[in-house]
Amino acid sequence: MTDPAADVPSLALEGATATIRLNRPKFHNRIEPADIAVFWRLLDRIDVEPGTRVVVIVASGRSFSSGFHIGEIGRLDEASGHTLDQLIDRLERFRLPVICALNGGVYGGATDLALACDFRVGVNGMQMFMPAAKLGLMYYRGGLERYVSRLGVDAAKRLFFLAEKLDAAELLRIGFLTDLVAPDELAARVGELAAILAERAPLAVQGMKQALNDLARGNADNAAIDAAVAANRQTQDIAEGQRAWLEKRPPVFRGV
Repeated sequence: MTDPAADVPSLALEGATATIRLNRPKFHNRIEPADIAVFWRLLDRIDVEPGTRVVVIVASGRSFSSGFHIGEIGRLDEASGHTLDQLIDRLERFRLPVICALNGGVYGGATDLALACDFRVGVNGMQMFMPAAKLGLMYYRGGLERYVSRLGVDAAKRLFFLAEKLDAAELLRIGFLTDLVAPDELAARVGELAAILAERAPLAVQGMKQALNDLARGNADNAAIDAAVAANRQTQDIAEGQRAWLEKRPPVFRGV
C-alpha cells in the first residue's frame, strides 16, 4: 500500500514561474500534516529565487484537493511547527502573485488555500464544498477573514452554514473563481496569466498585492502604503516603464 504521507508537494522552476504540485491523486490530493513543512520549505526556496516572478499551484489527477485530512484537523506539524491555517496565511501574504489552477473539485481546507491565491482559474464541471458545519467545526479566524474579504459576508455564511456544493458557474458568479474555462483550456489560460504577470513590474505588483490585501481586510496601514508609493517613484523600474511607453516598446523590468 502506498503511504499517502510520502506523496508530498513538489516544486518545478521554469523561467519566471515556480510551480507547486499536489501529488496525492489516489486520495484526491488530500492534505496531510506532513505536507505543511514541505510546502513551507518550497515557499522558502521560491522566495530566494531571484528570477521568479509568479507562483502557480496545480494538482495531479481529476481533483484539486479534498482538503485537510479530517482525522488530523488542528494537528500541529511537528517538522515545521506550523498548522495548516498558518501556512495558508503565509501563502496569502507571499510577496509574489499566486495563481491556483483548479482542475477539479475543491473541498474543506483546500478552498481556503485557493482563496489565499491571487487568481483562481477553474474548469467547467468542478464543484466546491465547505463541510465545517457538518463536521461540528468552527473554522479558524484567518479562513473566516479570507472568505469575507474575498467573497463577502453573505456568501461566506451561505458556504459555511449550509455546507452546500456549488458548481463552477456559481463559483464564478460569487467570485470564488476569477476565471472559468473548459478543462482542456486550463493549462493555456494559467500559462497566459503567468506570462502576463512575469512581464509586469515586480516591485509594483508585489507592493500593490500587499496593499490590496490589507485594504480588503480593513487593516491597511495608510502611512505604510504612502511610503511604499513614494519609494516606488525612485525605482529604476518606473523609469524603464516611462521610457518604454514613450518609445512604444515593451518594457524590460528588473525589479530594482
